Amino acid sequence: MIEALKSDEIVNKVGGRFKLTALIQKRMMEIMDGARPLVDRTPGMTDLEMVVQEILEDKIAIDYAGSGLYEPSELRK
Repeated sequence: MIEALKSDEIVNKVGGRFKLTALIQKRMMEIMDGARPLVDRTPGMTDLEMVVQEILEDKIAIDYAGSGLYEPSELRK
């Protein structure tokens, strides 16, 4: 699962490594505060692996409209 962090797929999905790191950090804080997982948690799965899986399954994403950030597709235009 952590191997997915080395892939450009997940980086491009959120628009860059910094945004990916910020999204992971925000979701990890939510999980630590008691938020329910949005994916099925398998035995031995760490919180980080669960958050990465949520991103890969498009269960969580950056709220570009609410944040004022440009979406990755808009940057390529």
